[in-house]
Amino acid sequence: MKEYYDVVVIGSGMGGLVSANIMAREGKSVCVLEKNNQFGGNLQTFVRERTIFDTGVHYIGGLDKGQNLYRYFEYLGILDGLELQKLNEDGFDLITFDNDEEEYPHSQGYANFVKRLSEKFPKEEKAIHNYCDKIREVCDRFPLYKLELGKPYHKDSDLFKLPAKGFIDSLTENEKLRAVLAGSNLLYAGDPEKTPFYVHALSVNSFIQSAYRCADGGSQITKILIRKLKENGGEAHKRQEVERFETKDQKIISVHTKQGLEIRGGLFISNIEPKTTLKMAGEYNFRKSYNKRIQSIESTISAFSLHIVLKPKSFKYLNHNYYHFKAPSKVWKGHEYTQESWPETYMVSMGARKNQDEWGDQLTAITYMRFDEVEPWAQTFNTVTNKNSRGQTYEEFKKAKAEVFIKELEKKFPNIRECIQSIHTSTPLSYRDYIGCNRGSMYGYVKDVGSPLRSFISPRTKVENLFLTGQSLNMHGILGVTISGVVTCSEILGGEYLLKKIIGSSSEVDSKIGV
Repeated sequence: MKEYYDVVVIGSGMGGLVSANIMAREGKSVCVLEKNNQFGGNLQTFVRERTIFDTGVHYIGGLDKGQNLYRYFEYLGILDGLELQKLNEDGFDLITFDNDEEEYPHSQGYANFVKRLSEKFPKEEKAIHNYCDKIREVCDRFPLYKLELGKPYHKDSDLFKLPAKGFIDSLTENEKLRAVLAGSNLLYAGDPEKTPFYVHALSVNSFIQSAYRCADGGSQITKILIRKLKENGGEAHKRQEVERFETKDQKIISVHTKQGLEIRGGLFISNIEPKTTLKMAGEYNFRKSYNKRIQSIESTISAFSLHIVLKPKSFKYLNHNYYHFKAPSKVWKGHEYTQESWPETYMVSMGARKNQDEWGDQLTAITYMRFDEVEPWAQTFNTVTNKNSRGQTYEEFKKAKAEVFIKELEKKFPNIRECIQSIHTSTPLSYRDYIGCNRGSMYGYVKDVGSPLRSFISPRTKVENLFLTGQSLNMHGILGVTISGVVTCSEILGGEYLLKKIIGSSSEVDSKIGV
């Protein structure tokens, strides 16, 4: 490593890698430090019995030519080489319920979305239209979501005060349609009392525009980003876990890793949990009120996942995802499960291969799990770079949960058990240790419609050369954290300057801002 870098990025999740690439493209010397054996955060993949599984990115949206994520990826230079499998245009997500043989589709393209869902609810076409119109209206109020200049919003705007469940319920009296419209809310851990509608809108809009799987896993995005970073003179180092920041006169001068290295720099961008970042940077460098607010922000619920290796040619590949509920009333209440009712909801997704044929080789099923269920083993830590056993009781816990989950899956897929070659599980501890999220949180911090400012975190901190990025700042998901990296770098480079670079045409930007 060099003695000094213009920019040091701590953590190689998507937000960190986007930030690193932007700064390297601007001619800055950049160093990315990652604690794990693999770059990418939620883009990490793992292999079991020669079968690739995604850690967290099961599908991505907005990747048709000209759409928002496509344009960001185009700027980053990572479109070429991506292997993508487009999901079923007439139903990329299917919403299903116990004791109901119908499958209710979320389709690609807004006209198609309305058409296909109206076939299931012929008397509700107006409500479905109004739902789609509101999503687009809300998304249009976030300029960077559309790659446009402008202030995104006022923090006390009505945009943040519209509740997701309340608005969806206002569209129709049809309980089943209400449940179907909200049916993919496991995408953002929807809470009936707290989740704002803008979170729902930003989460589902890009998938309705277009929905894809990454063939052979999302880590290909990471690999291309790392390659592009190095082409622009940047560096990325694995197995370098930052354990503390060194400060002088309220500025970061270096970071120290557990491996004994000191890396000096001019600017520091943290892609790790803000709560952890403040502790590492020295809480005395921040106002007490700021510290207290950050540390008290509620994290979203965590998950329990089954990663199933399928026997060859035993289970047909599904070119869509399932969001399943025991009843329509459970759509907003899956996280309120009891030990007897768990799991009340789950998502099923299959990994795609290059040149995918009719047979699937793996299946992932995800459901909610509260961190307190794994609290007995909370003091244990286990990663590829730091192997530790959590003990026999933990293995028995996972095995028992897996069996309950499989019995639930059998109701939807009666032959699933005979198709299983092996089962592998992830718990909130897995997500905590590998991704570094607080208590295994799936999606960063809870956005609360009743207190919209509470979870707002600026990428700029009171330590003048320390910046934050990642899913806890703005929105989660590939698009959300890509925009987060752009927002962070805008604080450093200037928003208008950077957006002109991203759009790639000064005249196009000038027309958008009225110059």
